[in-house]
Amino acid sequence: MSTPKAALERLSDTAPKSAAYRNDRNHVFHSWSAQATLDPVVVTGAKGARFWDENGRTWLDFSSQLVNVNVGHQHPKLVAAIQAQAAKLCTVAPYHANEAASEAARLIAEVAPGDLNKVFFTNGGAEAIENALRMARHHTGRHKVMAAYRSYHGATSGANTLTGDPRRWGSEPGMPGVVHFWGPYLYRSAFHATTPAEECERALSHLADVLMMEGPHTVAAIVLESVVGGNGILVPPDGYLQGVRRLCDQHGIVMIADEVMTGFGRCGEWFAVNHWNVTPDLITFAKGVNCGYVPLGGVILSDRIAETFAHRAYPGGLTYSGHPLACAAAVACLHIYKEERILEHARHLGEDVIGPALREIQQRHPSVGEVRGLGVFWAIELVRNRKTREPLVPYNASGPANAPMAELVSACKARGVWPFTHFNRMHVVPPLTLTDDEAREGLALIDEVLSLADRHVSG
Repeated sequence: MSTPKAALERLSDTAPKSAAYRNDRNHVFHSWSAQATLDPVVVTGAKGARFWDENGRTWLDFSSQLVNVNVGHQHPKLVAAIQAQAAKLCTVAPYHANEAASEAARLIAEVAPGDLNKVFFTNGGAEAIENALRMARHHTGRHKVMAAYRSYHGATSGANTLTGDPRRWGSEPGMPGVVHFWGPYLYRSAFHATTPAEECERALSHLADVLMMEGPHTVAAIVLESVVGGNGILVPPDGYLQGVRRLCDQHGIVMIADEVMTGFGRCGEWFAVNHWNVTPDLITFAKGVNCGYVPLGGVILSDRIAETFAHRAYPGGLTYSGHPLACAAAVACLHIYKEERILEHARHLGEDVIGPALREIQQRHPSVGEVRGLGVFWAIELVRNRKTREPLVPYNASGPANAPMAELVSACKARGVWPFTHFNRMHVVPPLTLTDDEAREGLALIDEVLSLADRHVSG
């Protein structure tokens, strides 16, 4: 690890490709990628907030991989729990009960809001969304589902149709019955609002109008990310989620909160909806429930939704639902959150370290139009002109049009921080266990590379 960074970069360019790299390029088909253009890093290890490759290059993980490694890499208690469960019972059919799944469900229900007391386990977030949709449709006997633009819900058929960004386009036509609406986003308000209160009122009025035109008696569910994740870390204005809850109650619609990215401490609470004291009918989760150590997701059901299936069979299931290894990891992870006071630390990082540092960065860099976030879930919105708010790169840019963002990503990686970017934004989403010093280190490197974005500013 003592080799100078420049020498390591030269070594990686000239070193013969490893068997792992060759086999990947010959046989692995990667998601969301043009296969011939890929040049993946071969990751060989990780610990805490850092990971490294086979040539010794190390990065501070400001992406938490895919915003899921909440307790950091290779947490010893989490690794030990998986090892212990593997020695006892590796797998079992989901029609049996097993200790790991039962305890994981109990612990999840314990921290869920309101009367959300039942857990249906899946393998990940997209499957959680698929099953939440099925539950809502069978509970209501209705077929339509409403979801927001600027959202991402997963890559399976139904979840992808719900998604409100370009990742949906390549799979259309998708599941029938999906209607999109505009959610709140004051910085680029679809409603010409100038204050959070105006944005809230107008966004709710718009949603009510869409419901009216669609026929609320035909709508089974409204699905929304409690805090929009990949599409901008859009924190809803106070009152918005409460207003959606009222509309759902008024019309007998199931409210589904997608907490796949925001759940389990990412926003400084067990679930992001807790910031606004809202209890949805269903919560979908994944990622932070066991930090991706073994694939796991699920749906948390209210008593009312669960009762629908008390005497009639739920028409869905998965071979690996309640998988013992995954659930043992969840049990360990939930204890880690409590024992190590990780939610409190996430709030501290957001309020005392990341938030203040990003606001200072915004003052120094004319390319930063806005910073926003909660806990350890922040976005830097990059612009060419603060007055017009023209994005640094066009919507859904690729190739030469995306060059300014690609340059920022390369500069971050060269300096030892692995960023998370989407469109014209850089997201600050490191592990929740990040130390204050590590947070400042990563933010200082981002501060440094933003001078590259400043070169594109006009006006």
